[in-house]
Amino acid sequence: MNFENLNIWCWIIPALVGIICGILGYLIGRLSGSTTIDNSEDLKICNDKNAKLEADLKLCKDKSLGLESDLAACKLKLATPPPVAETPVTSFAAPVIAIPFDGSAAKLAFGKTIKEDDLKLVEGIGPKIEGMFKENGIKTWKKLSEATVAECQAILDTGGPRYKIHNPASWPLQSKMCYEGKWTELVKWQDEHDHGKL
Repeated sequence: MNFENLNIWCWIIPALVGIICGILGYLIGRLSGSTTIDNSEDLKICNDKNAKLEADLKLCKDKSLGLESDLAACKLKLATPPPVAETPVTSFAAPVIAIPFDGSAAKLAFGKTIKEDDLKLVEGIGPKIEGMFKENGIKTWKKLSEATVAECQAILDTGGPRYKIHNPASWPLQSKMCYEGKWTELVKWQDEHDHGKL
């Protein structure tokens, strides 16, 4: 055999093997490509679940907003003091006698200058409690003397838990003594009682 013929076959055999492999690869790819997996049903189920979850989330957010508005309304209601009745509850106590304020007699009894209708003169009432009473319409000794203990307690309750230690049981009585100008009796009463307690 001729060396030149042998050289041609070295080229033809690999070329034929390459062509045959190419044809087989194409046919195998064609056959396997026709069996693609259809995931459209799974995708539809996932989309439906996602839509349901989004609807549930929106419903939860709406409920949350409703609860937040209810909470804000409750906080506002707790922060707003209850109304205090302008007219006192009818009682069997003697009527309050109107006597003009005598600052010199008050100064003589207490040893210091006393301002008319200074609620802090009532033992147990400080500046903050005086402010709470004035905000609720009790600005004078006369008004405080006509208030019931329950009304005084209701005003104290608007201040929160730190005012629970105060006992307003004697405040109307002390205010009546102030309003009537009974300074020596008031000083004696306050000396005999522990911080204005009955």
